[in-house]
Amino acid sequence: MNKSTSFLLNFAHALDHLFLLIFATAVSAIALDFGIGRWEDLMPYTTGAFVMFGLASVPAGQLGDKWGRRRMMLVFFYGMGISSMLIALAQTPLQMAAWLTLMGVFSSIYHPVGIPLLVQNSKTPGRTIGLNGLSGNMGIALAALSTGFLVKYFGWRMAFMVPGVVSLLCGYWFSKSAPPEQSAPAKKTAIQIHLPKHLAIRTFIVMVASATTGSLLFNFTTNGNSQLLTERLEGLINDPALLGILLALIYAIASFAQLIVGWLLDRVAVKPLLIGILITQVIVFYLAAQTSGWVWYGMAIVYMVSVFAAIPFNETMVVRYIDNSMRSRVSGVRIAVSFGISSFAVFMMGPFIKASGFTSLMFAMSAIAAVSTLIVLWLPGQEALKEAMQ
Repeated sequence: MNKSTSFLLNFAHALDHLFLLIFATAVSAIALDFGIGRWEDLMPYTTGAFVMFGLASVPAGQLGDKWGRRRMMLVFFYGMGISSMLIALAQTPLQMAAWLTLMGVFSSIYHPVGIPLLVQNSKTPGRTIGLNGLSGNMGIALAALSTGFLVKYFGWRMAFMVPGVVSLLCGYWFSKSAPPEQSAPAKKTAIQIHLPKHLAIRTFIVMVASATTGSLLFNFTTNGNSQLLTERLEGLINDPALLGILLALIYAIASFAQLIVGWLLDRVAVKPLLIGILITQVIVFYLAAQTSGWVWYGMAIVYMVSVFAAIPFNETMVVRYIDNSMRSRVSGVRIAVSFGISSFAVFMMGPFIKASGFTSLMFAMSAIAAVSTLIVLWLPGQEALKEAMQ
């Protein structure tokens, strides 16, 4: 794989997360423009995007394995660009909900297709996944930074329009740089990875369950941090552009956790490393719930480090224990279940915060992290998996 293709596959991860978080970052400005009194009342309109991000991963994974991953990535770039421009042209909340849902369909392509394409020939998959995770989370940081800037100086519509144009240009570049696939992955008959059925099922169950709890935390934090930052720093900072910079800084610092975790995953056992990160989540969410001001801001950096640090584990498990010929399909099912369930977090977040506040939400996230820890305890140990595969 050439450098341009690798760069575009990593940048596509950044775009994927950026697009999904523009709405959450700009929601106050959009609510004001549409004449809606509270931003919380507008949050449910983005639920369709996250539902389709999960559910559409299944057909996206099927097409990636059977039709071709390169072709599907072209659909991703062009589809994201066009749908984002349609969102920018929306005149009512219902129109916006429809175009956000369409964007969710295209956004579902990246994880089951782009990541398997990127790692299929990698000799250090942990490092590759870590760098890819860093790229994706930089997209989250860029969403906070670019959206805050564009909303302040050009309006919320340009916050969707500008990334849309970038995605279309990336699609054209990818079409010229990415080498054609000789055949779709599913048509290659050589199977390189064998895992006993009972361990494969157990590993898959843990993978899906832990991905679901992890996705809940990811959706709660990335969709709620913008408004949470505004609340916890009220009286200290009120400028939206500066708040965007502070939020982007949280994500940028936290993103580097994935590089470190990716490096470690090529060298140490998965299970104890993940359990240590999850226990950190339990503690830091509980403590952050009881703070405000700059103390909360420091805690927010720590809890986002722990949330981002947990992301590479499921992708690493897919690479280690799932053959390349079916990685897109397995990833698609995992993402469909985990994000299909966690998408309701986005739907319920606005009403929940309106009724109970952000403090209760952070206590709930601490409890979710505790459940995730218990789930991962059931993961087969590294030695058991190695012995079974010999």
